[in-house]
Amino acid sequence: MRLSELKEGQEGYVVKILGHGAFRKRLTEMGFVRGKLVKNVLSAPLKDPVKYSLLGYEVSLRRSEAQMVEIIEAEKAENPILSPIEERLQANDISDIPPALRHEEHIINIALIGNPNCGKTSMFNQLSGATEHVGNYSGVTVEAKQGRFKHKGYTFNIVDLPGTYSLAAYSPEELYVRRYLEQETPDVIVNVVVASNLERNLYLTTELIDMDRSMVIALNMYDELENSGSKLDHELLGKMIGVPIVPTISKSGLGMDELLERIIAVYEGKDESVRHIHVTLGDDISEAISPIKELIKKEASIAPKFSARYLAIKFLEKDREVEAMVRKAASYSEMCRLRESGRKKVEESRDEDVTAAIAAEKYGFIDGALAETMSGERETSTRATAIIDAFVTNRLFGIPLFLGVMFLVFWLTFSIGAYPMEWIERGVDTLNAFIDGNFPAGPLKDMISDGIIGGVGSVIVFLPNILILYACISFMEDSGYMARAAFIMDRAMHRMGIHGKSFIPLLMGFGCNVPAVMATRTIESRSSRLITILINPFMSCSARIPVFLLLIGTFFSAHAALVFFAMYGLGVGIAMLTARLLRRFIWKKDETPFVMELPPYRVPTLKATLRHTWGKGKEYIKKMGGIILVACIVVWALDYFPRHDEPSEPQTSLTANDTQINPAHDSYLEMIGKVVNPVMEPLGMNWRATVAAIAGIPAKEIVVSTMGVLYTGDNDADNNRLSTKLTAPSAITGEPDFTPASALAFMVFILLYCPCIATVIAIVKEAGSWKYGAFAVGYNTLIAWIVAFAVYHIALLF
Repeated sequence: MRLSELKEGQEGYVVKILGHGAFRKRLTEMGFVRGKLVKNVLSAPLKDPVKYSLLGYEVSLRRSEAQMVEIIEAEKAENPILSPIEERLQANDISDIPPALRHEEHIINIALIGNPNCGKTSMFNQLSGATEHVGNYSGVTVEAKQGRFKHKGYTFNIVDLPGTYSLAAYSPEELYVRRYLEQETPDVIVNVVVASNLERNLYLTTELIDMDRSMVIALNMYDELENSGSKLDHELLGKMIGVPIVPTISKSGLGMDELLERIIAVYEGKDESVRHIHVTLGDDISEAISPIKELIKKEASIAPKFSARYLAIKFLEKDREVEAMVRKAASYSEMCRLRESGRKKVEESRDEDVTAAIAAEKYGFIDGALAETMSGERETSTRATAIIDAFVTNRLFGIPLFLGVMFLVFWLTFSIGAYPMEWIERGVDTLNAFIDGNFPAGPLKDMISDGIIGGVGSVIVFLPNILILYACISFMEDSGYMARAAFIMDRAMHRMGIHGKSFIPLLMGFGCNVPAVMATRTIESRSSRLITILINPFMSCSARIPVFLLLIGTFFSAHAALVFFAMYGLGVGIAMLTARLLRRFIWKKDETPFVMELPPYRVPTLKATLRHTWGKGKEYIKKMGGIILVACIVVWALDYFPRHDEPSEPQTSLTANDTQINPAHDSYLEMIGKVVNPVMEPLGMNWRATVAAIAGIPAKEIVVSTMGVLYTGDNDADNNRLSTKLTAPSAITGEPDFTPASALAFMVFILLYCPCIATVIAIVKEAGSWKYGAFAVGYNTLIAWIVAFAVYHIALLF
């Protein structure tokens, strides 16, 4: 807990100071060191500041300053639960510190910060044992990922922050990272930089140096630097900039132990290479910063958050976040006067904007440091990357190649996936036969056979196809090809009214719309971000794949890959048309430039691809054991009850779709379906298809499982497989429930209609208003009905 949370009269032991620089030094000199007892004596009449007693004297702290002191309550410290590292700790000369405090003292909070595509998430996975996805393009990490692990008696809390090129207030990632550093104050920052591209990566490092935070640099992808023929004296570079540097290769785990050792040394203040330096900015800029910095130092409510020098630099640049931070300061007017005077002098002497001048000085500092420590060529791209890009990004071959790659992916999904799919189907049939032969007749047997096995079994057979699709997409992401796809599609995206960066979130929508909606945070333009959010649900997520696999395999097996490809293409086409309409009538202007890194191609490791694929597979299996299982039982119960002992009376007036209502003998589910079905009947859908579509509103995975439950109980078909039952003639109408035309219309409707509840929630959260979620539900469903109607009636002509 924090000292500011200590109530009047309570006592606690100091664990550590979370501040930095002069603030931390001042509190330490006043006796706020680990193990010392501090007591909340009383608060001022307006609740701030607070008087504390410490080491026999009393000291006053504002709550904002007390927030930066981590403590443990004295009551908890006196009755500790000893940790496994107790013996090791007791060997040290800290016997006067309560055992619980000794355990608390050895928790180190670290934050991974670096440019997009620098390998942070790979490092996070190596250290924490997590299985977060790693992609060779920016925007994979759209929020902080947290992990926890132990190393040599220390407990590490690790956070993987979004990739950012700087700590300005330009993009959502930059704001997210800066606000995290302001509010959480990690003990040690691990600045992950790409060893083969130090010029660009070290710019962020200079901003972290300005902040004056405890830091270690992970010189990641060190093998690429060595393979390029360049040599870097990283020890000398670390001493020059005052930050220890450790070579690492996150994908293989090389250097992780040494990195943790340096983190511990920095945390305990034992690393000799640590020293605070000022990144040289030129005499004119320094003169403009200096008086502002001195005024900021006097503001106690501001100083603990960031170093005064960093805030002064950002204030000079007119950074809006820092502007808001210092606006309430008593000397704010004087700061503004000094800023305008300083900016005028710098811009007149340099004939350029202050922000550009500061960036130029920082890159000059980086070039100077690397000139002293690096030898050999420092190319940012390899010859292999240039050769591949000559074909992949070619204006003639680029788009056809991308379409060909996606068609190949779908072909592999069907062709290779057909074999394990057949094996799983046999297993489901065998299990069902076992239940039929060994369980007594009754509701329990029917629930297991028709509800659970019929429902979940109809979905699990598609697991191999989904794994193959994810493996292919993961390989393309990890290799760096997806970034090129965004590059070649930017012009098409721009014509549709959205940004080239929208392509990556849209492509992610083929996996799941929820993280894809969240990934739009990488788009700086709010209008482009909102349009991308609203059209993302038209991207066919993996939850819809079982529907396509079932119906395409049943009715269009001869042209499976082509029809599958057409479904995805239709979703993309409707999304682009919607984007164009939104840009034309709602958000009419967007002048945000397209700036996106094209990382070098890298060969994905088999381990990373399999880890990502299996991670997605586990999510799918968990859904089958959770939401799908529950939904199957609910759907079975609604279809099973009410029970009727007397036989049904013969029905004399039936429509082609079996829509006559006979509430005396229909199940609850059939009653619901037949009430709603008149709306869906023009699309060629019978009541069972209507019920399946309704069931898919919470989660699209439930559509096929619902159909499995509804059709498994039909004993008129000899074969228990769902595909056979879909084409079997109805006992009432003599016609099958699905034809090629109605199957096509059903797939189109499931592709386009309202997104799942989780996606709607994500849309509301990211867009900032419920009206966007309501728009997605209403507009998407209307478009789905119109397009499905057109497809059905056109298909009937053929």
